[in-house]
This record gives sequence, C-alpha cells and structure tokens, in this order.
Amino acid sequence: MRRVPRYWSDLREHRRRVIERQTEQTLARLELDMARTFTVAEAETLLPVLESLLRSAIEAKTLIEDVEAEQQVLANRIFLNGGTRVDVVAVARRRVERDKALQRAKDAVAEIDATGVQVKDLDIGLLDFPCAMGDEVILLCWKYGEERIEFWHGMEEGFQGRKPIDERILRGKKREKPN
Repeated sequence: MRRVPRYWSDLREHRRRVIERQTEQTLARLELDMARTFTVAEAETLLPVLESLLRSAIEAKTLIEDVEAEQQVLANRIFLNGGTRVDVVAVARRRVERDKALQRAKDAVAEIDATGVQVKDLDIGLLDFPCAMGDEVILLCWKYGEERIEFWHGMEEGFQGRKPIDERILRGKKREKPN
C-alpha cells in the first residue's frame, strides 16, 4: 500500500470544509433572496428611491459608452493615419471620468440589488420585484418612466410576457419568512 504524506490528507480535509462552508453560505443566500418578497404597495413605496438609483446607473452607462466610442474613434484615426498627435491629458481625463462612471453604475446597481429588487435591463431601465402570490413567486415588473407598477410576469417569462396586475395580486400578502 502506498503511503500518502499527512499534509495531502490535511489539504483534502481543508478543501472539503471550505466547499461545505461555501455551499452552506450559498444556500443561506438563496433562502434569503427567496424570502424577500414585496407587495405592490411596498414596491411602489420604493419606486422614488429606486428610480433615482436607476437614473444614476443609466446616466453612468451612457457616459461610459460615449467615452468608449470616443476612444475607438481615436484609435481608428491613429491607425488610419499611421500615427497622430494625441492630447494625452484629455484622453486620460476622459478615461478617469469613465472609470468613475463605471463605479457609480456598479454602486447604484448594488444598492438596488441589496433591497431585493432585480435589475433586468439598464438600457430600458427594467426592474423586477419578487412578489408572493399564494405559494408561487411572481415578478412585479416596472420600467423606467412608468408612473406605477402595473404589470407582472412569471419567473420563467420575461418582459414580453407582462400581464396587467389583477385583484388577486393587489390583495396578496407578504410571504412569511421560513423558520
């Protein structure tokens, strides 16, 4: 029988414990996410704050895209001309603006996610709010610019499957957290 040095077995044991801990943390996070549901009234109460965060993320995304387009045009001009004079300070300044905008967008999306609301699309400003309807979890669907939350769809459906909110959703109660 071949003898395995003790440190290999220690390493295997350590990896097993790490994987167990990560699995437990992932399951706990999933339970927490599934426990966060909103009624229509709760979701609409959050809209002003979420709209502000979403606007910030959308503006930052637009700035990022503009700066990247400018840099692409500059790179093409340099390539086609075989080189050219570049205002390095201005280019560096725009790159710093882009980096700050990227951080603003990440922070805004992270804040929205922390509330339990799902950011589905930054281009059109689409948010989904998990909502309990009986034993089922559905998504209340809100698009940037809409006055209120008026639509919902199932977990497997997307924006195309939006349906108007009806009475059974309006009178729905918040799901109790599992013990």
